[in-house]
Amino acid sequence: MPLPFAKLQGAGNDYIAIDGRETDRDWSTLSVDMSKPAFGVGSDGIVVVQKSRKAQVRMRVFNPDGSEAEMSGNGIRLFAKFVIDRKIALPGPDGGMVIETGGGVRTLWPRMKGDKMEAARVGMGAPTFMPEEIPVDSAAVGSPERVFDYPLKVGNRTLKITCLAIGNPHCVVFPDEPVEQFPLLEIGPLVERHKIFPNRVNFEIVNVLSKSQIRARIFERGAGETLSSGTGSTASFIASRIHNFVGDEAEVLLPGGILKIAWPGKGEAFLEGPAVEVFTGVWPD
Repeated sequence: MPLPFAKLQGAGNDYIAIDGRETDRDWSTLSVDMSKPAFGVGSDGIVVVQKSRKAQVRMRVFNPDGSEAEMSGNGIRLFAKFVIDRKIALPGPDGGMVIETGGGVRTLWPRMKGDKMEAARVGMGAPTFMPEEIPVDSAAVGSPERVFDYPLKVGNRTLKITCLAIGNPHCVVFPDEPVEQFPLLEIGPLVERHKIFPNRVNFEIVNVLSKSQIRARIFERGAGETLSSGTGSTASFIASRIHNFVGDEAEVLLPGGILKIAWPGKGEAFLEGPAVEVFTGVWPD
């Protein structure tokens, strides 16, 4: 059966949104096929609407390699725009929408223009730094309570890594060179699949520009380098915050645009950014 879809982007991170409430599909294979730039639609993955017993709706996220991600900070905004614009579900009396994800239940507050959503603020949950919760092989890194500036040998480099989870696992590095010059396409796959990360990892490289602005490039687990990432930007900011490089909120400058992150050093982090529908179509069988 042909499958209607919409392609959306947020700061250059693009996803294909599908209403899967009444459809049973092999979503992993579909994500591989649809995400291909030349032979499919082209995207950083798909987000699928499903029914939820815990929230208003459930979001499932599949990467271009077919693996399922726990959470996507950009994906959840695009998912919410798809859901709200089509009135599949609407914000509650407090203006928030509650969404079940693989990384937990999240609340999103849309910014509307007429009856269409144009941006949103997302409650990203509280970060965890415990190695077994990220997860990182705690025996390999000496069982610290945090993986903070840990020296990791990758290729011909030794990277000082800081690790955390914000719905999914992240490894952040502050290189000496500008992020534009860092060999991310060479180093990224080696970090993503390093043996100390049992579930692989998302990899971010960050330059601190000021107390209120950082620049990042992101190599996403299962997707490769992306123009932006919501969870990756949030992780980049949190790692900067625990190093005391930034204050309680900052802009993250990415190849695809700007995202705003706030986290006071404890509790929940918040992400704010745009959501744009690019086009709609029908995927044939």
